[in-house]
Amino acid sequence: MPARRFTAEQVDAAVAALSDDSERFVHAQEIVTHAAPGLQRVLNEALSAGGWFGEAHEAQITGVASIGEGPERESALRVLIAEETRLSMLVGVAVGLELARELFDVDDDAEEMT
Repeated sequence: MPARRFTAEQVDAAVAALSDDSERFVHAQEIVTHAAPGLQRVLNEALSAGGWFGEAHEAQITGVASIGEGPERESALRVLIAEETRLSMLVGVAVGLELARELFDVDDDAEEMT
């Protein structure tokens, strides 16, 4: 896949198109389900390499665990889960973009051989 740069408007339009057509995800879900174990390993490695699940992560868990019972602890736990979910999603999207690039590169190589 050739390197391309996209404008904010192009990305916004693509996101809007994705949200308007749930049928587009059927094949993607099949692919991801098949590749889930390998993708999980890549995601974990990317998060670890980025330092997101090292000492800082452990400090956050310890901080939340040390808050007494009640609404404050529940709120801190919700925030931690939401932050980790967003982070994992962002890294997952980056992995997905690179997976697409790799698949297109393999496809281009196969076409060149024929």
